[in-house]
Amino acid sequence: MPGRWDKIDKVLQDAFFVTGNRFKLEEVEAVLGKMRHVDLDLPELQELEPRKVVIAKAQAALNQGYSPVLIEDTSLSLVALNGLPGPLIKWFLKALGSEGVYQLAATRNDCRAEVRTIFGLALGPQSFIYGEGIVAGEVVPPRGSGFGWDSIFQPTGSSKTMGEMSKEEKALFSMRVKALHDLRNQLERFYQGQKHGQKEPPKG
Repeated sequence: MPGRWDKIDKVLQDAFFVTGNRFKLEEVEAVLGKMRHVDLDLPELQELEPRKVVIAKAQAALNQGYSPVLIEDTSLSLVALNGLPGPLIKWFLKALGSEGVYQLAATRNDCRAEVRTIFGLALGPQSFIYGEGIVAGEVVPPRGSGFGWDSIFQPTGSSKTMGEMSKEEKALFSMRVKALHDLRNQLERFYQGQKHGQKEPPKG
């Protein structure tokens, strides 16, 4: 809807998007436009609840003088492992590689998986707004390229892994794009609430 997101996108563009991953930056800028981004060495909280990971990173960035801050965390959860590795996927990939993560599910005869992105916009130390995007699918033997686990995750409704998709195809299945749209909606709700005297961000 032309013009609807102008104010919202300006707020997000003015935030410091903390990432050292150019692929994530490209995907975010494809939705929001040019971002202010910074590559910071932030502590990686070993936690299964993604929002706690996002909050810890945001607090660390705020402590370094960056405000407001936009933080992203993406996880991959295997049904066969009761939701693991979740936010710990980075370390699973480092230890096992993509093929090894796939084998974890395959040896248990259940390759169902879910990928989840959470964006946290920290307007201040105690003021957070979240956007969440979830995509269901399955892990398969590696096909294609991409980054992270792209080559082993095949979304429901697609015959391709994310590693085989073009940027345009990937955007249709992207949990990151879904999360950005949700973040926009939550931020819009927050501003609407302010008009009616609401002082705290919505618990999105």
